[in-house]
Amino acid sequence: MSLRSPSPMGPASARNGLQNGSSLDQSEAQGKVELGRKVTLLRGISIIIGTIIGAGIFISPKGIVQNSGSIGVSLLVWIACGVLSLFGALCYAELGTCIKKSGGHYTYILAAFGPKMAFIRLWVELIALRPAAMAVISLAFGRYILEPLFMPCGIPPLAIKLATTMGITAVMYLNAMSVTWSARVQILLTCCKLLALALIVAPGLYLLLTGETSNFANAFDTSRMQLSGMPLAFYSGMYAYAGWFYLNFVTEEIENPERTLPLAICISMAVVTTFYVLTNVAYFTVMSVDELLASDAVAVTFAEQVYGGFSVAVPVFVALSCFGSMNGSLFALARMFYVASREQQLPTVLSMIHVRRHTPLPAVLVLYPLTVLQLFVGDIHSLLNFMSFMRWLFIAVVVLGLLYLRYTQPDLPRPFKVPLFIPVVFCLTCFFMVFLSLFSDPLNTGIGFAISLTGLPAYYIFVHYKHRPQWFQRGFDAMSRALQIVLEVVPAE
Repeated sequence: MSLRSPSPMGPASARNGLQNGSSLDQSEAQGKVELGRKVTLLRGISIIIGTIIGAGIFISPKGIVQNSGSIGVSLLVWIACGVLSLFGALCYAELGTCIKKSGGHYTYILAAFGPKMAFIRLWVELIALRPAAMAVISLAFGRYILEPLFMPCGIPPLAIKLATTMGITAVMYLNAMSVTWSARVQILLTCCKLLALALIVAPGLYLLLTGETSNFANAFDTSRMQLSGMPLAFYSGMYAYAGWFYLNFVTEEIENPERTLPLAICISMAVVTTFYVLTNVAYFTVMSVDELLASDAVAVTFAEQVYGGFSVAVPVFVALSCFGSMNGSLFALARMFYVASREQQLPTVLSMIHVRRHTPLPAVLVLYPLTVLQLFVGDIHSLLNFMSFMRWLFIAVVVLGLLYLRYTQPDLPRPFKVPLFIPVVFCLTCFFMVFLSLFSDPLNTGIGFAISLTGLPAYYIFVHYKHRPQWFQRGFDAMSRALQIVLEVVPAE
């Protein structure tokens, strides 16, 4: 098994050849090692919905109420976050239909602002943002999957983290073994999570329509509201909606991306926003603000009050929902590292594919050690604030890149084009949230900012500086060859 380099598209061609896409087009030739176009409209919708609806709707309600101060304001935050997420998703739909390459944020920053800015984004994703995001989702999975075994007692923290590690391992294995099966499992889990939300929405709306409206009597009482907490409320809400951008990570694997990508995004955002608002109305119909703030697992508390002895089913569905979010996000993220390796900004082995299973095995596994480390050293809410600053800062940069490309490349074909006010409003709102978070949570924001700055020296050390010591290069090449043999991976054809 020889170690040969793939044919990367360099940064210059990333700017000038945005229409070329990847060399990994679908082929029916038997035995050809490549990633095919297997993402249909249904699978695209399942990736977006299945990734968005995960831990967020079961974690964020507490954070939003705590920082917004009232039921009415919290519901307005949920609606505003849904509209803002739709704006961002539409911007990404335009980018995805004119830059037909996988990789999401990384690819668009590379095309607009060049390799240095793209690497800083990649560096933050690899060492901090994505491991933290996976850890948050996985910790929610670990808590809810163990809830039926320990009810009504508390769950030992170590047990949660061990169950979480098992869940992460299972997701990694699934994505390493088969693209088709990970997509099929995603569709099944998406149906499970919509059923889980239906189990919350249906009884909540029934109670509301039959007169249970006492918790909404002073819905807009702002006595607890503090302006400094609003950015954190929006961060919690935007985290719950996070995932609308993941389909752009697999553009090269989408059937007819010009049609499928915008359609999947619009359908998914309409479904998710409707379910989220109705789910929170159901929560508040059954629980007061104080009861919700006192709960460590909002969906379980709701189920105990509504379903009694049958409440054990709800945490199981919630755990499946979180598992689906883990699966969908890993499926997409592996493609970003795959593309970055193809652009020669990560080790070559990460752009290689398993010879039999045709999965980007090294790119799937690269997040595993850092994710496990994050879940053992952090808690959900600190991780949430820590990663939100970096996530929305760089998403704002991506949408700023859309405006920049419209100015510098006005003739670039755009099959789907959004009105100008949408990227402008989205970009300004994201930068405003990032600015206010410096005052709301300076510690976690400062840590995130410091990690982002380390990407600049890392770029010059690992990418820009080509004259490395020979002993270092020989050792690195030997390690790459060993990984290629052990993992049974080769460059894409």
